[in-house]
Amino acid sequence: MAINWAAHRVIDHNVTRAQEFLKQIVYGGNDGIVTTFAIVAGFAGASAENTAQIGALAVLVFGLANLFADGVSMGLGEFLSGRSQRDLYTARRRMELQELATDPEGEQRELCQMLRERGMAGPDADAVAGILMRNHDFAADLMMTYEFEMPDPRSARPLADGLSTFLAFITLGGIPLLPYLAGMSPDRAFPVSVAAAALALFLLGSLRWRVTGESALRSIGETMAVGGLCSLVAFGVGALVGG
Repeated sequence: MAINWAAHRVIDHNVTRAQEFLKQIVYGGNDGIVTTFAIVAGFAGASAENTAQIGALAVLVFGLANLFADGVSMGLGEFLSGRSQRDLYTARRRMELQELATDPEGEQRELCQMLRERGMAGPDADAVAGILMRNHDFAADLMMTYEFEMPDPRSARPLADGLSTFLAFITLGGIPLLPYLAGMSPDRAFPVSVAAAALALFLLGSLRWRVTGESALRSIGETMAVGGLCSLVAFGVGALVGG
């Protein structure tokens, strides 16, 4: 009975949607939080020097415009990069299949070396390489992985990856703007926005921790440290330019 690999991953290995799209969620979410809060922090830094009295409405307009423009850009960028990676892989693999057909002896020597480098004894490597050369498709997959160090992207879904990046960017990136959406005054909204951004980074780090099973301190700490550093830079630049 043939194994349905998609169902096998979910049922037997508990692979979740969050795991499948973790890269896009973390990338889009972190950039959304940091990019949007950078607008808030930059304006707050300028206002702190009393040289740019910018109201909450201006922060909100700039923040929302930046949120959606960058969100669309990142989603489309993820989509196009995924398509490009798949096209490059397909073209390179087609060339590898041609080399396997026109120079089988040279390709078999390369396979033997790859197998030896990964701990297989010489005679076993020679035997396995000879067997692999009977199936050029499988041999090409191995060459793509080990010779060119290109993971197989043919099962990737660029549209879904782009959409998940966009949604993560918009959802988490909108959190620092919530105090301004609620109509708070700039003086009150900024500290609440700081807390909201920290909470969003904490939630993103917690997702990394739960999905990867890595140390909570590392997953959450790294996420919050990166976001905090970028926010400090934005605040500092705002204060410098405003001064």
